[in-house]
Amino acid sequence: MPYADLHVHTTRSDGGVELEAVPEAARRNDVEVVAVTDHDRRQPFDEPVIERDGVTVVHGIELRVETGDGLRVDLLGYGLEPTPDLEAMLEGIQTNRRERGRAIVDCVEDRLGVDLGVTVGDGFGRPHVARAVADHPDTDYDYDGTFDELIGGGGPCFVPREIPSFERGQRLLSEAAAIVSLAHPLRYSDPERALALTADLDAVELYYPYGAPVDLEPVERAIETNSLAVTGGSDAHDDRLGVAGLTAEEWQKLELAG
Repeated sequence: MPYADLHVHTTRSDGGVELEAVPEAARRNDVEVVAVTDHDRRQPFDEPVIERDGVTVVHGIELRVETGDGLRVDLLGYGLEPTPDLEAMLEGIQTNRRERGRAIVDCVEDRLGVDLGVTVGDGFGRPHVARAVADHPDTDYDYDGTFDELIGGGGPCFVPREIPSFERGQRLLSEAAAIVSLAHPLRYSDPERALALTADLDAVELYYPYGAPVDLEPVERAIETNSLAVTGGSDAHDDRLGVAGLTAEEWQKLELAG
């Protein structure tokens, strides 16, 4: 079982665990360190690292950015001490998320003739819509089917959202976070292009539950070439923490460990 899970989501974005319940979930899964990395949203505390009920909680974030040639990747910021510029960018993203969420919900409700009963607020994303559709007694779609047939890219209710540039996101995260890491590099359509971006980053997520065997050699090569730190996590959207992460020795090598 990993010692540190550095990729966990809560109900502040599209996760299923309340922030206050993270320490209990960590203890239940024998995890000592958790980085809370909600999408495009900071946590309601200013400290980079805090202790809660015997668990080390790292203030983190997962930020979607886009390169000039259209590749979208996710950056993980760790040890966050928010700056005014980062706060302003995140508020703009959340405003766009709310507007996009309302448009998607309206489209789905009109198309299916149902009331999903969802509240669109900060942190709202398409997974909230997919869960609401799957749980509604008068729809025939499950979670995956909702994405595949309704709200996924090219679907009748898909609405694009505004994405900051890689350069802007990387700069503002670097000013506010101790470490900026590339998330799940082998999930992108072009992993080599994604890994090339690590030349401007501090770290890369080496450990990740891809769901199938993957060749980590390209990631390991980027670590050596760009002298990167190693991060890792489960990308948990429920209370099953520690599916992937760092050993105690690997955690101690990070600047965050003190």
